[in-house]
Amino acid sequence: MSEPTDDLQRESILLRILWMVIFTLVWQLAELLLGAVVLLQLGYRLFYGAPSGSLMNFGDSLSQYLAQIGRFGTFHTDEKPWPFSDWPVPRAPEGEAPHDIPPAPSPVRDEEPKL
Repeated sequence: MSEPTDDLQRESILLRILWMVIFTLVWQLAELLLGAVVLLQLGYRLFYGAPSGSLMNFGDSLSQYLAQIGRFGTFHTDEKPWPFSDWPVPRAPEGEAPHDIPPAPSPVRDEEPKL
């Protein structure tokens, strides 16, 4: 007869394989999304002369997420990536400063609206 620990280890590895297959599919989608972010950022940089801060932050978070999937898939960690853990927080930019869009001025009202 097989021991209970052998059965648990077999069940555990089968479940891990299932998660690895699912995260491999998620990797493929995230990789396409990161490619789109790269192209959008390039267009933004060419048009405005500086990269978009929001695209920089999202691209950094997405690349960290891909790294989390890679670490899980290669057995470097047992912690499953998002949505089972927190979404990665973007780091401070190390390259160009992002394009800064100043807030729109609020309208000035001199008098009360007339009814």
